[in-house]
Amino acid sequence: MKNYLYSIILIFSIIIISCAKKEVLKSEEQLLRISYTSKTDNTERDYFLYLPKGYDQNSDKKWPVLMFLHGDGERGNGKEELDYTLIHGPLYEAWIQKRDLPFIMIVPQMHMFGRDTLGISYIDNRTSEWIPKRLAKGVPDRPNIFVSDQPMRGAIVADTIPGNIRTDAGWDNQEEDLLAMIDKTLKDYHADVNRVYLSGLSYGGFGTWYIASKNPERFAAINPVVGWGDPRLMESLANHKIPVWAFAGGRDNTVQVQYFFAGINKLEALGNDNIRFTIHEDMGHDTWRRVYGGEDIYNWFLENSKD
Repeated sequence: MKNYLYSIILIFSIIIISCAKKEVLKSEEQLLRISYTSKTDNTERDYFLYLPKGYDQNSDKKWPVLMFLHGDGERGNGKEELDYTLIHGPLYEAWIQKRDLPFIMIVPQMHMFGRDTLGISYIDNRTSEWIPKRLAKGVPDRPNIFVSDQPMRGAIVADTIPGNIRTDAGWDNQEEDLLAMIDKTLKDYHADVNRVYLSGLSYGGFGTWYIASKNPERFAAINPVVGWGDPRLMESLANHKIPVWAFAGGRDNTVQVQYFFAGINKLEALGNDNIRFTIHEDMGHDTWRRVYGGEDIYNWFLENSKD
């Protein structure tokens, strides 16, 4: 009887040790640069492709895909300036802060489209010192959230929005490139076609609404942050019942909260009942720091699939 018990204990010990070794040997996350020729201007550029921890260990697993569209200040030539896309968003969280986020991430860089000739301080005065560095050990301190002295007043709803559906300098001008990146990722990597998500902040928030509305069949869920949606873009999103979680900052003077309601109310009126709209009343334009620095948005994405 003793020998039998010893054998059972030995077997369980081997199983536990084996599982522990598998955990220790979990493959590390990877950050790749993928070259492509842009359809926008026929130049060669790069984009980041992030492969999550454990990607190399199971060739049968299909990973969800998260495409992230950055804001105005991170534009560049897609080569030596690509690292500016590390400053904000889910790639900052996964690569710089070393969070174990279980997504293949596609992170392109938007063309300048002449924005570097307009005297915009946060573009003209930026330096490589702004780019966060991945540390060999540990993680860098997070930047401070901007503090506003503007009191919280609540939103005054606007029934219309300023501007047009398309822009002269936005992500809508790179639609073909973005779709090609998604297609390549689905073809060349262990990616799940039913779990492709789109997220973006500011200019990228506007881009998220636009790209998803023109290609609603491609996305399982979208997350525009501090970028409102044009009511004229909502019909296709409603027809495909695409889950949406939008965020605004109550103290945002750049993309003001009152302009979010027209599009979101139109989306709901058209029959899309899978909508979340969160206003962080105490936050300004950098509401994205809290959104991407938390857990909720990633967990929500993983709850949504097209199948």
